[in-house]
Amino acid sequence: MSTQVSNDKATSASNDTTIPFRLEVVVIPIADFDRAKAFYGSRLGWRVDAEADSGTGYRLMQVTPPGSNASVIFGTQVTAAPAGSSDGLLLTVDNVDTARDELVSRGVEVSEAFHDAAGTLGGGFHIGDEGRAAGPDPERRSYATYASFNDPEGNRWILQEITERLPGRV
Repeated sequence: MSTQVSNDKATSASNDTTIPFRLEVVVIPIADFDRAKAFYGSRLGWRVDAEADSGTGYRLMQVTPPGSNASVIFGTQVTAAPAGSSDGLLLTVDNVDTARDELVSRGVEVSEAFHDAAGTLGGGFHIGDEGRAAGPDPERRSYATYASFNDPEGNRWILQEITERLPGRV
């Protein structure tokens, strides 16, 4: 497997784009609102942006991870997706070890760092454990070291270490 990085105008950011498309919110499926609220708002310490309770079973919370422009929404009667079915939500971090230590200090069970066994840049993003090698990328390349954790509902988050952005990315 190989990963191709492109600098083509069609695939890189361009000032010619007339309509910006920005990822604002990701919806994650949960079954237990209070358990998710305690995890994201209290345990992780993510900023609570909004909370709504209609009194009829509809409950919603929007939280934002530190340093992120995108937020996460969860709640009851928010999505038809089964609870815990989000797999591979990606959080980028400057240093996987530091991020992992922070999460562990907050009581989150986090995998050890891993990388792609084939050594392809950015190729370590695997749904299962196959193709993974223990420890950080041997060359500590940007985009190549990961760790993962699950929320109490079973939604899986991936930490990806990015120390230097690819061309065309801010």
